[in-house]
Amino acid sequence: MTVIKIRTLEWLGHVIRMNETRSVKNIFEGKLEGRRGRERPRLRWINDVEDDLRKLGVKRWRTKALESEEWASVIKGSQC
Repeated sequence: MTVIKIRTLEWLGHVIRMNETRSVKNIFEGKLEGRRGRERPRLRWINDVEDDLRKLGVKRWRTKALESEEWASVIKGSQC
């Protein structure tokens, strides 16, 4: 599980630093239009990642992910 979470954090940092014209970045940040039913909202991938970051005590993860060295230290800290 640890390896999967580390790879997920690495991918998150990569996507955050992507150029705005990349389709992966647009899908990640995109908002869908329309309405959903009255049921519980579906969990997204980022919800799980943010939960993991919260458990690690990482705050302001978006600004840290923009700096690759700082994000690498966050990932290295999660390996402990």
